Amino acid sequence: KLNIGVDTIQHGVEGLSYLLTESSKLMISEIDFQDSIHVLGFSDELNKLLLQLYLDNRKEIRSILSELAPKLPSYHSLEWRLDVQLASRSLRQQIKPAVTIKLHLNQNEDQTTQVLQTDPSTLLHLIQQLEQALGEMKTNHCRRIVRNIK
Repeated sequence: KLNIGVDTIQHGVEGLSYLLTESSKLMISEIDFQDSIHVLGFSDELNKLLLQLYLDNRKEIRSILSELAPKLPSYHSLEWRLDVQLASRSLRQQIKPAVTIKLHLNQNEDQTTQVLQTDPSTLLHLIQQLEQALGEMKTNHCRRIVRNIK
């Protein structure tokens, strides 16, 4: 009926849905939304219709997006044990340390347990990487990203 190709209509619908979901995710203001769609070159009447569509549906889009987000496990508790093998039948003087970690997680009101075992040097490397990641979270760039995600 429109005398337009199927691909053109599909790309238009995908673009419109992308515009609305990303705008709703970031909860951008009316002015920012208008600035975003102004560069697309649409008429003023179409820009006003898109703005009204965004304002009418952004809360519903955000609620749908929050339902679609994966429910990741959360930390509950941690148990650890240090095992050291001092000798064996073939080697009488050896030191072979191992750290065993039992991680209790909550996921969807269910409690799961993960048992991990590593040597101390790998554990120290993991600790350094986690501390580096925590340090990155204190940068202004990461704070801005986290603020926009919420």
